[in-house]
Amino acid sequence: MAIHPLSDADIDDIRSQLHELQMEHRDLDLVITHLIENPPPDDLLIRRLKKRKLALKDRILLLEQMLVPDIPA
Repeated sequence: MAIHPLSDADIDDIRSQLHELQMEHRDLDLVITHLIENPPPDDLLIRRLKKRKLALKDRILLLEQMLVPDIPA
C-alpha cells in the first residue's frame, strides 16, 4: 500500500493512532449499547454515534493495512 517503506517512527505513530481509534471505537460501542438499552433513546444521537463508529472502523482498517508490508505477487 505504501509507496516507500515506513520508518520505525512512522510505524510507532501509526500504532499509536490505531490504539487511540480502537479505544474510541470501543467507547462508542458502549455508549450506543447503553443508549439503546436505556430508553428513551435519542435516535438522531444514536445514528450519529453509529456513523462516527463506522468512520473510526474504516480509519482503523486503513491504518492496519499501512502496517502490513507489501508482498509482491
